[in-house]
Amino acid sequence: MQIQLPIAPRDVVLPDYGADGLYGFARGLRDWLREPGAAWPQAGIGMGARTVVVLLIIDGLGDGFLARHGSGSTLLAHRVRPMSSVFPSTTASAVTLLHTGLSPAEHGLNGWFIHDRRFGGVIAPLPLLQRGNGPVDAFRLTSRLFPYDSMFRGAQRPVTVLSPADLALSRFSRHHSRGARILPYKGLDELGPAILQAAAVLQGVGGLVHAYYPVFDAISHAYGAHSSQALSVFARIDTLFGALSVALRDSGAVLLATADHGFIDAPPEKVVSIEPGSAVAQMLAAPLFGERRAAFCALRKGAEGEFDAWAATELQGKAVALPGKAVLESGLLGPGKPNRRLRERVGDRVLLMERGWTLVDTVEGEKPHAMIGVHGGLSADEMWVPLIRSAP
Repeated sequence: MQIQLPIAPRDVVLPDYGADGLYGFARGLRDWLREPGAAWPQAGIGMGARTVVVLLIIDGLGDGFLARHGSGSTLLAHRVRPMSSVFPSTTASAVTLLHTGLSPAEHGLNGWFIHDRRFGGVIAPLPLLQRGNGPVDAFRLTSRLFPYDSMFRGAQRPVTVLSPADLALSRFSRHHSRGARILPYKGLDELGPAILQAAAVLQGVGGLVHAYYPVFDAISHAYGAHSSQALSVFARIDTLFGALSVALRDSGAVLLATADHGFIDAPPEKVVSIEPGSAVAQMLAAPLFGERRAAFCALRKGAEGEFDAWAATELQGKAVALPGKAVLESGLLGPGKPNRRLRERVGDRVLLMERGWTLVDTVEGEKPHAMIGVHGGLSADEMWVPLIRSAP
C-alpha cells in the first residue's frame, strides 16, 4: 500500500502496511491464531506447528532507543529487524492493532483522544474519560465505541493475556481480550513467573501468551526518552527477557518481544500552546484530539481560511497542516474498510508536527499534564520498533 501525502514534515518515516511492518506482524498473528494450519512467517513460525509463542509487548520501546542504549543487552542480541509502527504512533492505535489485526482506519482509534459526538465530544477511549468532564458512560458503550472483535475471539489456538492488575479488567481491556484467558499481574516481579506458568499450560497444545508491560512508556513520558529512569526500567526488562529466554529454551517455545511505538523528547521551548479564549481556540469547534505530535482539529464553520492562515504563519517550521480529507485519502491510517466514525475522528485539519515540536491546548476542568517524552508523530524514533526473537 503506497501512502501519498501532499506535504509532510521533514525526515518522516511513513508506516509500512505491508507484510514487514507492525501491521503485517499483527495480521500474521491473527491468521496463525484463527487457522490451525497457518504459518506466521513474520515470527518464524511454520505451518501447522503446535508452538507455544510468548509475545511480550513493551510499551514505548523504540528501535532507536535499543540501538543507542542496548549495547550488551539480551534484547539487542536477539533483535531480528525493525518494524514500522502505524499512524499515529501511539498506544491507542498500535496496541489495538495488536489485539485485533485491524489498522487504525478500521478500528478508528486514531490517538489517545478521539472525537465521537455520541459520547460527548472528545474522549480518551482507553480509560473512557471525556476531556474535562470525567468518565464516559452510555448505553452499550463498549460495543458501540469498539464495533469489532478481538483477534482472540474465534481463535483456534488457546490464548492467555497478561495485563497489569489496574488495566486487565477495564472495559477496554475486557473487550479487546475477549476470547482469551485474562490474568492480571502486579509488577515486573510477578510478570516473569506468570508468563512461565501460562506457557507451561500450553505445552503440547500450542498457543499464545500475550503479555503487556506499560511502565517503560509511563517513565519515558515523565522523565524523558533517554533519562536514567528509563534506562533503569529498560535494564529490568532486559533481565526479565534474558531469564525468560533461558527458562523457555528447552520447552520449544518461541519468545518474541516488540513495541507499539518509540519516543522522542519534547523540550519546553518547542511546545505550541493554544490558550483558552485565544483567537485560535475560537476557531475550533472542539478541543484538539489525536496526539500532541499529530493533532486532529474540528473547525467552526467558516473558520477554515483563518485557521489555515494561522497555521501557515505561526506553525511555519513547526508543523504542516493538511486537510482531513487529504489524510483520509492518503492511506496514512492504513488499509481496510474505514470505521464509520473515521471522518469525524480525523476532523477538518490534521497538524503533523516537525521533529521535537508538540501542540497542546487546555480544557476547563482538565489538569495540565506535562510530558518530557512524547510520541504519536512520524519521526524515525517514534515510528521504528524492534522485532526481537529468542527460540530453540
